[in-house]
Amino acid sequence: QVQLAESGGGLVQAGGSLRLSCVPSVSIFSCNAMGWYRQAPGKQREMVATLSHSGSTNYADSVKGRFTISRDNAKNTIYLQMNSLKPEDTAVYYCNVKWGTVVLSNYWGQGTQVTVSS
Repeated sequence: QVQLAESGGGLVQAGGSLRLSCVPSVSIFSCNAMGWYRQAPGKQREMVATLSHSGSTNYADSVKGRFTISRDNAKNTIYLQMNSLKPEDTAVYYCNVKWGTVVLSNYWGQGTQVTVSS
C-alpha cells in the first residue's frame, strides 16, 4: 500500500496563488506516473495535471498557463503550483500516483480543500 500525505490547501482571493505538496510513502522514482485531480461539489473528479516518470506533463485546458506540476526528487515531493486562481478552481484537490511491483495500481491522497473567493 502507498500512502500520500498532502498539504498546502486553503482560502485565497481570486488572482492569488497556492502551492500544494504531496509526499508518497514510496520513492517517486518508483512511481510510473503522478498527478493532481480535483472534485468540486456536485461534480465528478477531474484531471488537473499529470507528470510521467519520464517527465512529460499534461494539463487540463482550464488550468494551462496557470498551474504547474513538478517534483523534487531530493525531497520526494510532488508539487502543484497554482497561480492566477479563479473561483471556479474551488475544489478538493487529490494527489495520485500509479505504483506497483507487478501490477500498477492507483493510489490517492486524502484530499486538500482549495477555496478561491471572488
